[in-house]
Amino acid sequence: MILLTLIASVLIAMVSIFQYRNEAVQYHKERLRMKEDAIRASINYELRKTSYEVTTDNIPYIFKDKIYEIQDIHNLSLLLFDLDGNLLKSSKAAFYETPTDTIPMRILNQLNSASDKRYVEHFREDTLRYISSYSYITDNYFKPLAILNLPYIEEDDFISKELRFFLHRLAEVYIFMMIISVIIAYYLSKNITKSLLDISEKIQKTRFDKSNKKIDTQAVGSEILPLVTAYNRMIDQLEISAQALAASERESAWREMAKQVAHEIKNPLTPMRLTVQSFERKFDKNDPQIEEKIKEFSSSLIQQIDTMSSIASAFSTYAKMPAQKDDNLNLVKITKLALDIFNEPYIHFTAEEKEIYVTLDRTQWIRVITNLVKNAVQATENTPDPQIDIHVYSAAEEAVITVSDNGKGIPPDLLEKVFEPKFTTKSSGMGLGLAMVKSIVESYNGRITLYSELHKQTVFTIVFPKFTPKK
Repeated sequence: MILLTLIASVLIAMVSIFQYRNEAVQYHKERLRMKEDAIRASINYELRKTSYEVTTDNIPYIFKDKIYEIQDIHNLSLLLFDLDGNLLKSSKAAFYETPTDTIPMRILNQLNSASDKRYVEHFREDTLRYISSYSYITDNYFKPLAILNLPYIEEDDFISKELRFFLHRLAEVYIFMMIISVIIAYYLSKNITKSLLDISEKIQKTRFDKSNKKIDTQAVGSEILPLVTAYNRMIDQLEISAQALAASERESAWREMAKQVAHEIKNPLTPMRLTVQSFERKFDKNDPQIEEKIKEFSSSLIQQIDTMSSIASAFSTYAKMPAQKDDNLNLVKITKLALDIFNEPYIHFTAEEKEIYVTLDRTQWIRVITNLVKNAVQATENTPDPQIDIHVYSAAEEAVITVSDNGKGIPPDLLEKVFEPKFTTKSSGMGLGLAMVKSIVESYNGRITLYSELHKQTVFTIVFPKFTPKK
């Protein structure tokens, strides 16, 4: 409202100034025309009663003294020029600051080409604005005798005074209107919009996980009563939806937990099966190292059984995954041990150092490596010359493990989703493996990244802070 009032006042002031100026220009034009007609009548009267022969050369003699009388009567200076534009007689010798004795040729051309044989020129000289009219004086036979020039000063003092008076009054009116607008706007925001502010605050405080207060419909005006009623109805529906969602989330959480536990139990079964198959295939009672191999196979099976046992125990107590046991482990040794269950000849393990220590849970790290290598094996199933490389090395204060394969790769649009729960590109499985891997890595202040090119290479890189054992 205040802005509209201000804009209206400025526009009206601009229109008023424009209108006054147009009226001033029109007023001066009409006033000059009236004076010109009166002066021409006086000149024609003198030409009729003069005793001199009415010729161009006698004009200075005819109007020798009469030109000053005409100037005094009409309060306007006048100049008489011959037909070539040379000055014959002037009522004021120095009317202009720069006197002129001839009419410029451009004005003569304009005068001759005008249909009414009259030309009006607007110009400035110093701070004064002039209107100068040129017209022909004729004898009784309408033969041109001379050119009459009437220089007229545009004096706008009266009109400017009127304009200032009008703008002053206009300013007073609009200042009063501005004050009224401010008062009205204040009360509108204070009273009418108060309920809207209350609704805004209520909506900002609305939470899905707690009870929300309704707005009293008796405290609002009829203008926004439908809005308040709709808000209260939304609060009721929100309460119902929250209860339904809570029940659904509890059910979904138990389902998700069951899937996670099933996935975690399934992980140790695969290496156990591979270990038994490897033991069956490689068992030779005549092998001099048979006892050592049996002990190694047994140790691997016991580790996986312990993992399953810990998962089952944890699920029986609050349905949680096994609690982390922080140990300072030799990453090189534990990673190599985790890879012993795989029999694929194209799986290669390399390490730049013999000992790189990190703080990890032994069981969970075996699960991470097992999951990543198993995914790599599945990704290279249809590759003519499969190759899987696991590399461990140090980088400054960090330990780095890379698992790379030359399998089918992962499409670029799916790279950001591979670590999401339930996401999988396989025809079987629940898509929890890589999500579990990411969770375990991050729980030990580590980070995991993925780089993949379709049908070329896929590289998982895991980084952990190194642990420096005390000597």
